[in-house]
Amino acid sequence: MSCLRYLLSAALAVATLTGGLVSPQMAQAEPLRIVLGQPVIEPMPFALPNFADEGGAGELAANISAVVAADLISTGLFEQIPDSAHIQRITSFGAPVSYADWQAINAQALITGAVQASGGQIVVKFRLHDVFANGELGEGLQFVGTTDSWRRMAHKVADAVYSRITGETGYFDSRIVFVAESGPKNQRQKRLAVMDYDGANTSYLTDSSSIVLAPRFSPSGDRILFTSYSSGFPQIYIMDVSSLSVRSLGEQPGTMTFAPRFSPDGGTVVFSLEQGGNTDIYSLNISSGALNQLTNSPAIETAPSFSPDGSQIVFESDRSGGQQLYVMSAGGGEPRRISGGAGRYGTPVWSPRGDYIAFTKQNAGRFHIGVMLADGTEEKLLTSSYLDEGPTWAPNGRVIMFTRQPPGEGNPVLYTVDTTGRVLRQISTDTAASDPAWSPLLP
Repeated sequence: MSCLRYLLSAALAVATLTGGLVSPQMAQAEPLRIVLGQPVIEPMPFALPNFADEGGAGELAANISAVVAADLISTGLFEQIPDSAHIQRITSFGAPVSYADWQAINAQALITGAVQASGGQIVVKFRLHDVFANGELGEGLQFVGTTDSWRRMAHKVADAVYSRITGETGYFDSRIVFVAESGPKNQRQKRLAVMDYDGANTSYLTDSSSIVLAPRFSPSGDRILFTSYSSGFPQIYIMDVSSLSVRSLGEQPGTMTFAPRFSPDGGTVVFSLEQGGNTDIYSLNISSGALNQLTNSPAIETAPSFSPDGSQIVFESDRSGGQQLYVMSAGGGEPRRISGGAGRYGTPVWSPRGDYIAFTKQNAGRFHIGVMLADGTEEKLLTSSYLDEGPTWAPNGRVIMFTRQPPGEGNPVLYTVDTTGRVLRQISTDTAASDPAWSPLLP
């Protein structure tokens, strides 16, 4: 499947299912809940029998069930009870649930579902059951789409389950744009690629004729900013995802431009511009082409990132003698330093929630991915390795993806870590991979 069909497929149709079995005790029981941001000692046990085949689904039913389970397990918040422990065998979507059987194996959540496929179309429906409340948690949902979109439907089921239990938006139905790398280190080829958040469904957006860096999705996911060396010098380009057409973003003669990011409304790009040996931060109105210089310092100032409300920009600068993080008004002005610990700080990016700023930190021979509040307080290091860098936030602001480079001849790989630092996992990719950027949730 081409990346275009995957990224731009029509929004999946969704409907609410009625007629579920809801016990009167449900309203009196404490509902399932995981409170994010608090330490989780034991993951929540859940059961997920293979979704029933209601006609033509074949392996799709089992595949969808497996993806839903993998999504939930990957968060570190959930633990699946193996099928071998199930007492009740659910073979049809409409079968009554024997809650006592699921309570006996200590399942707190039960996910039941069914899949039907015909003529290139697929219907996926599910219900989430609160086992100890003897009833459903929320109403059942049904998704309708093409057979090719079965993984998206699985991610949407997992997002709905995650949201109902945590009370927050999920992030599974999203995409990652990144730099796919191949070849020896002294002749490394790089091209832009996109994939599911979990590493599946990789498609390539550019060839390897020139080096590309720092891809970034627009807030609506319809465009991608990146830096390319196709002209011989780093310049910013913008790609339309629907057509893969690429154009230079206001190339300035005699300059190098890099490290771009969109504003929250998608109308402005903030980036670094080097001219005459000096690097400052500029903004560019995409519609009018109006260019505005935001910093004016002999220091190297780069890696700007907007706050979610668009009022501020965080960036890195060595104006104090070493790499540190600063925040200024989106229109420029005197910045204030927010980093204060030992070591060097770089690649800051504001959380979509507005609470944290993620960053790369180098100190005492180690690299870390960390977070701090927007005023610089409550710094917390989430990882430590030979080289971790380039954080990007999941759409819900609870998970960070980044590049990890092993020592020696090892290739860069992608990892995720949650904001507690407890759940660290490698993302499997088809090639060496670096410089990831998370998309918004797909429509």
